[in-house]
Amino acid sequence: MIRIITDSAADLSPAEYEQLNITCIPLTVMFGEAEYQENVNLGKDQFYDLLLNSGHPPKTAQPSPQLLMDLFEEAHAAGDSAIYITLSSALSGTYQNAVMTKNLLGYDNCHVVDSLNATGGQRLLVQYAARLRDEGKTVEEIIAGVEDIRGRITLYACIDTLEYLYKGGRISQTVYKLGTLANIKPIITVERDGGIGIPAKAMGMRKGIDHQCKQVAQIPVDPDHPFYVMYTNKPSVARDLAKKLESIGIQVDEAHTIQVGAGIGSHIGPDACGLVYVAAK
Repeated sequence: MIRIITDSAADLSPAEYEQLNITCIPLTVMFGEAEYQENVNLGKDQFYDLLLNSGHPPKTAQPSPQLLMDLFEEAHAAGDSAIYITLSSALSGTYQNAVMTKNLLGYDNCHVVDSLNATGGQRLLVQYAARLRDEGKTVEEIIAGVEDIRGRITLYACIDTLEYLYKGGRISQTVYKLGTLANIKPIITVERDGGIGIPAKAMGMRKGIDHQCKQVAQIPVDPDHPFYVMYTNKPSVARDLAKKLESIGIQVDEAHTIQVGAGIGSHIGPDACGLVYVAAK
């Protein structure tokens, strides 16, 4: 049997993980002295309530080595192969930790794949891996398929503030100060190396939505994969983005609207919206 594993930064719901037969490792989120496990005792709405009202900035932590060890040992003992698709190595030490754990076990049939992505982008990779597994593909074929679309994942988001990226050490003080001028809304993207880039800035959220849609018009969509709209705490901005996408021929229903969880929401903050898809070859 082939086990597909990921971490909670992939932003599938607990029901979706169960339906797709995917094992999800929760990320740890801390507000002050309080510690939570995403999708275990911390839901998305609860996370944003804490983000806005707790008075403590959130901190995230990768899964413990012991948790990974137990999970890998269980698969190894069952004689299964495992494919673990991790949060981008440029955003977390999860990938490196998983590789180290696998090597300590000498578990040759465990394969750790760096998503070079997060949230909806990581979700697309995990869903595709499960799809290929269910089609009867081999481990090698699944990994090759995931790596093929990984380089074509296109993600843009408009965020309300750079404060959380700055506090999380993802951007410099200079970039932070420039981005907070006037009513500038930064456009962020996940770059090919898995890091966060800021390719543009918009004057207000409406202009930010317009910019995202222009990118979609320039980079055609691969219809063989889902197209997702994402949001943090306000469904209304997701609806605004979906409505604008309709004007360029992209239909996004409620089932393809993702609420970003704590793993990434901790770094981009509230009031954000974005889109993610696989670009056509």
